[in-house]
Amino acid sequence: MTSLVIAEHDNQSLKGSTAHVVTAATAIGGDMVVLVAGASCRAVADEAAKLTGVTKVLLIDAPTLEHPSAEDLTALVLGIAKDYSHVLAPATTYGKNFLPRVAALLDVAQISDISAVISPDTFERPIYAGNAIARVQSKDSIKIITVRGTAFPSAKAGGNAPIETASAPAASNLSHFVGAELARSERPELTAARIIVSGGRGMQSGDNFKLLESLADKLGAAVGASRAAVDSGFVPNDYQVGQTGKIVAPELYIAVGISGAIQHLAGMKDSKVIVAINKDEEAPIFQIADYGLVGDLFQIVPALDAEFAKKLANR
Repeated sequence: MTSLVIAEHDNQSLKGSTAHVVTAATAIGGDMVVLVAGASCRAVADEAAKLTGVTKVLLIDAPTLEHPSAEDLTALVLGIAKDYSHVLAPATTYGKNFLPRVAALLDVAQISDISAVISPDTFERPIYAGNAIARVQSKDSIKIITVRGTAFPSAKAGGNAPIETASAPAASNLSHFVGAELARSERPELTAARIIVSGGRGMQSGDNFKLLESLADKLGAAVGASRAAVDSGFVPNDYQVGQTGKIVAPELYIAVGISGAIQHLAGMKDSKVIVAINKDEEAPIFQIADYGLVGDLFQIVPALDAEFAKKLANR
């Protein structure tokens, strides 16, 4: 029994999501191979080889894979999938883009967003926006799996797996990479942040998010938002936390002006400590919050900001 983990990376370093998938693959048991497909990405392979539990790294380095399309990744994985009992990828945009294609062409059922490994053929995954957990058993010869990163700890460095190279299949030319417009920020990325400060419809406008940004900067936190805030145009889509946004589990999650719709709770309820600030004491967010502040956020947040500013000044 050997698992294949498809590494998510930017050709320079591994994304944190991959280390969580490695932990899930370790729980399945057997050998584990990490596939690193990209261009000039030897450093990524070296990083993957150091993760505990990895038996081997398969490096496929080709110019055509600098920005691999879903079609090309699918063809690549299909070419080697028969040698593995399990194929795993993160349940991120990256994994969701190509792995369902692999499952369809292999004529097997994908098991999406697993949160626990019960045995090599049995897994748990959240359903109904996280309100229930389904236990799924697969009898397929090859299990195609996406992994919810927040449900598994990150694999630590400590291994020294060998790196093997292989050639890439010919490009499909069905689609072409044109360009990318990436948002740059000094703050941590949402899914990797230890602290997140999120705002909802109660923020009333995009300009008011400056209050949260000031607080986040003092805490070294990322800034998130509910779908209601995103749909209202207060902040960009990449801020969205929730079932249809990013799934997060930071050490501290501060929810400001967020009522706590079930879709939002599904994306952040695994946070270690949850602090809710809302003027409505009946807001659903208080049902899962460890600490709640009932009051006007436009008074509470500036007061918190001022207190943290004093703490920083006295260091």
